[in-house]
Amino acid sequence: MIKIREATKKDIDTLFRLILGIAKYHHQEKYVRTNGEELLRSGFGDNPKFGALLAEIDDEIVGYLSYTWNYSIWNGYVYMNLDDLFVTSGYRGHKVGFYLMRHAQGFCKDKGIYLIRWEVEKENKKAIVFYEKLGATMAEKGIFRWKL
Repeated sequence: MIKIREATKKDIDTLFRLILGIAKYHHQEKYVRTNGEELLRSGFGDNPKFGALLAEIDDEIVGYLSYTWNYSIWNGYVYMNLDDLFVTSGYRGHKVGFYLMRHAQGFCKDKGIYLIRWEVEKENKKAIVFYEKLGATMAEKGIFRWKL
């Protein structure tokens, strides 16, 4: 049985391991700049900058979904910005990602939030098919990054 729960301070090492796992999966380990101390400070202080949902099967953490809250000035409401969705290799294809996404959906609805937004690489066809099966649609829009 898949259990979804919010990450706590006790999960920092596991969360960091999962972040490294998704970075490795996408061959982007060199871009990870955070560490356990930063995650603890940024996610679990008085003013958390992010949240994370964890997926457990038989007391083993097998995936996560991380998010931040953003505000749309055009629409006049807060929405969830999904940062990462990752399932460890042995559990892909077992609906872990589906349950993480559905939990995020319910979590938002309970807070009166009706939009979740995220990015996906156009070449990541498996992810696109997965998200479309959930009922999500992909907008065609370029993303700029300006490192200062």
